[in-house]
Amino acid sequence: MLRSHIIARPLMKKPRIVCIGDLMLDVVVRASADVELGTDVPGSVRFRLGGSAGNTCRAFVDLGGKAALVCAAGNDSLSGRLIAAHRASHVSVHAIRTAGPTPRLAVLVSARGERSFVTERGVADSLAVSSFKPSWFARANVLHLPAYSLLKLPASEACVHASRLVRRRGGLVSVDLASRAPLLAAGADMSLAAVRAVGPDILFANRDEVAALVGRGGARRLLGVAPVVVVKLGQGGCRVLWRGAAQRSVAEIEVATKPLLATDTTGAGDAFDAGFLYSLAISGFIVGAPSAPVLRRAALSGHRTAARVLSSPRQELDL
Repeated sequence: MLRSHIIARPLMKKPRIVCIGDLMLDVVVRASADVELGTDVPGSVRFRLGGSAGNTCRAFVDLGGKAALVCAAGNDSLSGRLIAAHRASHVSVHAIRTAGPTPRLAVLVSARGERSFVTERGVADSLAVSSFKPSWFARANVLHLPAYSLLKLPASEACVHASRLVRRRGGLVSVDLASRAPLLAAGADMSLAAVRAVGPDILFANRDEVAALVGRGGARRLLGVAPVVVVKLGQGGCRVLWRGAAQRSVAEIEVATKPLLATDTTGAGDAFDAGFLYSLAISGFIVGAPSAPVLRRAALSGHRTAARVLSSPRQELDL
């Protein structure tokens, strides 16, 4: 369905984003030599504030905006430390306490730079509509939803409810497909239905995530899910696709980025989302009649924000 109303107007005040997602600890394990079974190899182990939604919130604040993270928090001491770390980064946190462990993720980085992830989601998917307060979303210019939050009940229903609240007040709704494996585990049809249910105005994905849902080269098919699709290409930049007001043709631009030599790309995609959405929120973005210059500026803002993450030292949590 064509949406032609103004979603974001030029702002004099700081734009505000609300992200629904994981309160997550990242344990980053980097090997300095090839891992061998049954013995030790040298390397490093670092504890960091993680979670796709939280990463986007912090990058949005760094750009000059305001951000709030809505999340489930376990009944352990780790949750309190993660909440405090977000707040120290000037991110508001609306945490719903739930019996169970706080989510954590191990990032395994080989000596050659390949990454693998082991995730314990804990209480992450336990968010329920009954726990939400409308005031959390009342002043949001943007609601951002990593797909992790859309794939299981009751969190998926809570996200649909929040998207209606934000859109009713003239806000923008975006989704990032986030990771290929969870989409495939849920099933392509179910994952597509879950994304459609929140009615995103902007859909972010990388090539693997596009392939998981609609096959290789199927980004145009995702325009049936969201009127603007942004395919992140890593060091190749990004591709932005959208339908014109007549809905008969597809417009497309590619926006290059300066390649950076980075040994750890964790969080860069989330930062790209923050930069893209921040630019839209201050530009007067119109869904249904998007402007190529506005979308190009948003892509460049996304690239700059991701580059800042890639080129900055990562802060370690003191646990």
